[in-house]
Amino acid sequence: MKLTKRLLLSGTLLAGLITGCSSNVTLQAPTIPTPLTDKIPISIGLRMPAEFQHYVHTEEVYGRDEWSIDLGNSNAALFRQLFGHMFDKVTVLKAEDDPALLDIDALIEPSIDAFEFSVPNQSKTDAFAVWIRYRIKVFDSSGDQVASWPVAAYGKSQTASISNSEALQRAAILAMRDAAALMIMKLDEATLISSMAKPPAAASIPATTPVDGEIEAPASSEEESDDDTS
Repeated sequence: MKLTKRLLLSGTLLAGLITGCSSNVTLQAPTIPTPLTDKIPISIGLRMPAEFQHYVHTEEVYGRDEWSIDLGNSNAALFRQLFGHMFDKVTVLKAEDDPALLDIDALIEPSIDAFEFSVPNQSKTDAFAVWIRYRIKVFDSSGDQVASWPVAAYGKSQTASISNSEALQRAAILAMRDAAALMIMKLDEATLISSMAKPPAAASIPATTPVDGEIEAPASSEEESDDDTS
């Protein structure tokens, strides 16, 4: 009986070692300071696909520890805040909205090309690191794609005095802020989005309204001569 119990206990411990642990990390919406730059004077539409707004990265490390990192809501909040700082007007589109019916100069659609992270056991340090590669697609007011810009960002956080989950969360937020800083500095240069501003409508010149229904005739040449000799 004792041998049987010992074997069961050993089997349970071995299963725990093989299975490892599971960690779920949900990112909070990052905040970014107001840029010390002028806004780009255009009106944009922001379209965030469902897979972007609900992005979750799941990965097994060494085939044992499973991490699930939910970036969805924080991504959406970051881009709403960021573009609100960068452009004169931002309209966030819903899934059913047709950009062609909106009064916008350009449409921006962000996505995530890749998400990677490393844990201390991999890097042989006491830090978590995160790499995110966003892609910024820009469409003109006619719906034609005019730019597709990859944005690579990096964040790193030490584990000292905080838990592993908190360190990974902080590294991811730092990567998102790194991406935001790069977009503030380089987005217009990379996509030429400021050139998509619609030209201002030509001001119409109001017609002169006749007084009392009379039309003033131009002076005749004789009248002009009389005026010159007087």
